[in-house]
This record gives sequence, structure tokens and C-alpha cells, in this order.
Amino acid sequence: MTAPSYEEKRQIFERHFLLGQLSSDEIDTLLHFARTERYAADDEIYAKGSPGESMMAVLRGNAKMTSVSRDGKEIVLNVMHPGEIFGEIALLDGGARSADAIAMTDCEILILQRRDFMPILKKRTDICLILLRILCQRLRQTSEQVEDVLFRHLESRVAKVLLNLAHTTALPSVSGSPVELHVSQQELGNMAGGTRESVNKIEQSWRKKAGSNATRERSCSGTSRRSSA
Repeated sequence: MTAPSYEEKRQIFERHFLLGQLSSDEIDTLLHFARTERYAADDEIYAKGSPGESMMAVLRGNAKMTSVSRDGKEIVLNVMHPGEIFGEIALLDGGARSADAIAMTDCEILILQRRDFMPILKKRTDICLILLRILCQRLRQTSEQVEDVLFRHLESRVAKVLLNLAHTTALPSVSGSPVELHVSQQELGNMAGGTRESVNKIEQSWRKKAGSNATRERSCSGTSRRSSA
């Protein structure tokens, strides 16, 4: 994985929905202080409860926000893709991290220290408002996750996770194109609030239904051809 050049990082800032609101001088200031870190798949980026001293932006790869119970059960709160930021809660209040951040794939993360970003934030109310919208979006997403676990069957939750992953992974300019997802049954279970075994059973059930529907369609097609003959 080749490290992005200064110009590449500048372009990432300029294209970013939040960082792109900064002036050219402000971007240069942040880039001067920002650093880039690489993480291998499954590496810990930061731990829940650790000091919140920075905000991160995903340059390459995917990362996840997770929480792990005492018995080792993991739930995935969010998946972060290239161009997305995380750690903004601790950036604003300087408190402890509210979740673990883990690299799902080999990642390159841009790290902005709170001490360098806050002086700019204090002068830019428009950036503050964007961050507030991000926090509201996170809160709505968390509320939706709680409702899903309480009111939706696991099969519905798994399907919803797959649709969300497909939506965030698909190229925006290629509508209706096939999407290839690289996610394990364990990861799906962690995202949907189920076990790997339960997800495996659901996938097997879907395959059987798909095979049955395909057989039925071929049978109907054959009957149609014989009738027309």
C-alpha cells in the first residue's frame, strides 16, 4: 500500500463533505499537523475508554466501530468506508472513546489531533453545524439499531445489513450493477445482532429458496414452449 502524497491528501480534504468546507489555508494548516497511520486487518485503531484526543478520516480500506461484552460477544455499531470520518464525539468533548475502532481490512487512516482542529472549529460555526448533523445521524442510526434488535426478526436484520453494505459499496455512477461484498458470516452476525450459526442457517435457507424458484421458472418456461409448439 503506497502512502498518499501531500497533494493526494489535499484532494481528499477538498472532496470531503466536512473538511472540504475549510479554506485553502486551513487545509494546509491541518495537513501540516495531521499524520497518516497504517493498520493491518483486525488491528485496533483505538480502544473504548481511551482518551479522545483525535478525529480520524479513512483514506483507504474499511474500519468498524464495535462494542464487546465481557463474555466476548461483539456488536458492530458502524462500518466506516473511504472518505468517512469517525472519532468526532471525543473530538468535540475531549472525553473517552465510546467504542472500539478496528480495521476490517488493511487501512490507511488520517489522524487529526484535537488540539490542532479545535482552534479552527471555534472560528467556523458552519463546520460545527455539519458536525452536529453527523452526530444526529449517528444518534438516529443507533436508535434504529436498537429498534431493529427489539422488533425485527434476525433474518430481516441480516437482509437489511446486506442491503446497507451493498448501498455503501456500490459505485454511485453504476446503477444496478452487481456488488461483491467481502464479509464473513461472523461479521454479518455481529452487525445484525446474531450468531454465525444463525446467519449460516439463514443463508442456506435463502439458497434453497433461490434454487427452488429457479427450478420453478425453468419448469414454467419449458411448459410454455411445449404449449406454443
